[in-house]
Amino acid sequence: MLPFSLGLADRPHLVALGAHPDDIEIGCGGTLLRLAEAVPGLTAEFVIATGTPERLDEARRGAELFLPGCEVTIKSAELPDGRLPTHWEAAKELLEATVRGGRTADLVLAPSRTDAHQDHRAIAEIATTVWRDHLVLHYEIPKWDGDMSRPFLYVALTDEQLREKVARLHKAFPSQVPHDWFDEEVFSGLARLRGMECRARYAEAFTTAKAVLTW
Repeated sequence: MLPFSLGLADRPHLVALGAHPDDIEIGCGGTLLRLAEAVPGLTAEFVIATGTPERLDEARRGAELFLPGCEVTIKSAELPDGRLPTHWEAAKELLEATVRGGRTADLVLAPSRTDAHQDHRAIAEIATTVWRDHLVLHYEIPKWDGDMSRPFLYVALTDEQLREKVARLHKAFPSQVPHDWFDEEVFSGLARLRGMECRARYAEAFTTAKAVLTW
């Protein structure tokens, strides 16, 4: 297995896309913690398509917890949960407005294009039409649908980083804690499986539609 370096520039800018307020942190919270720790001057935009005011308050808390010390902005169209395919134009405008009004992204994080949830899949499909010349990494979200894919890019996590991810998920999103899938065993179990696949203890996994290798 060969290592792959992002080669981020000075003061890199991250754009993280989520259909729902907790998608980003569930899918790549450990990666965010690693970036915040290792990349000086990181700035970020969290773009979330759906969400009530209460849920978006959780999203703001999540951004602060998972990117401590980083400059992070959050925007949302507050579109209806579970209905994004019928609000395609509004969702696309949300993402395109991010490009028009913000810094150039050095890295874009988005849901998987094969995700079974229609909201996740819509954001993933739009992302690759908006950020055509950027590295877009698609994260995975465990869910009832059982749609786990075959990823091929991994970010290894230590025991401490995995524990911090789970603890901060529970702290940031108390409205989700009562759900039977929102627990330590689900998050840790998937991370352990992905870790085994890349010879690490824990890991988060990604896919990408297109990348150019340079040296």
